[in-house]
Amino acid sequence: MPSLEGKTALVTGAARGIGRAIAEQLAVEGADLAICDLQADWLEDTAAAVTGLGRRALCIAVDVSDSEGASVAVERTVKEFGRLDILVNNAGITRDGLLVRMSEEDWDAVLDINLKGAFLFTKAAARPMMKQRCGAIVNIASIIGLIGNAGQCNYAASKAGLIALTKSSARELAGRNIRVNAVAPGFIESKMTEVLADEVRGKMLAAIPMSRFGKPEDVARTVAFLAGEASGYMTGQVLTVSGGMVM
Repeated sequence: MPSLEGKTALVTGAARGIGRAIAEQLAVEGADLAICDLQADWLEDTAAAVTGLGRRALCIAVDVSDSEGASVAVERTVKEFGRLDILVNNAGITRDGLLVRMSEEDWDAVLDINLKGAFLFTKAAARPMMKQRCGAIVNIASIIGLIGNAGQCNYAASKAGLIALTKSSARELAGRNIRVNAVAPGFIESKMTEVLADEVRGKMLAAIPMSRFGKPEDVARTVAFLAGEASGYMTGQVLTVSGGMVM
């Protein structure tokens, strides 16, 4: 029997990349999915993959930084499936630039999506989970939130904040049997890494003891572990998926 049979999960930023891989892995494990992204038409491929695995999919177009949007997304999920067991805060953006040249707009945009969005969805999802007296929340952070990176002060701050949010909300919600953990990916294969110059790719790979980029599926399997009962005595933890880049 799949480990998440009968469960309902909501995944933000689920249209592509890591978010889509997470949605598909949770479906493989037996969960029905509410998949969220900025535009509903981006979600069609993810929804098709989920339904192809025999699970139900609900597409929700939402700006994660909008408080009303977050509340409505959670309400629609509970109305459609009757419950919400798993929340994955995956939605995130980058607006890279050196600190002295970074605009307030680029700072605010990254913090709004990456950190405020997770706060809003966690707050909204906590209500039905508290009534159920069970739930699992998984935040997608980054190793950049642990070690920093030149040119990414806004991104690093958002991911470090997300780790702190994970630990604090874990302490608050543990009494209601709601676990909150985070995954901190390293360099993951994507369209961005595919177009990098060989020299740049070489330098990045040299920093990874396992000598390869991660795959979205590597992150997705870790999320599925944290969402299920195999990690039932874990909360407030940050699991790095970086090929040993961060130990």
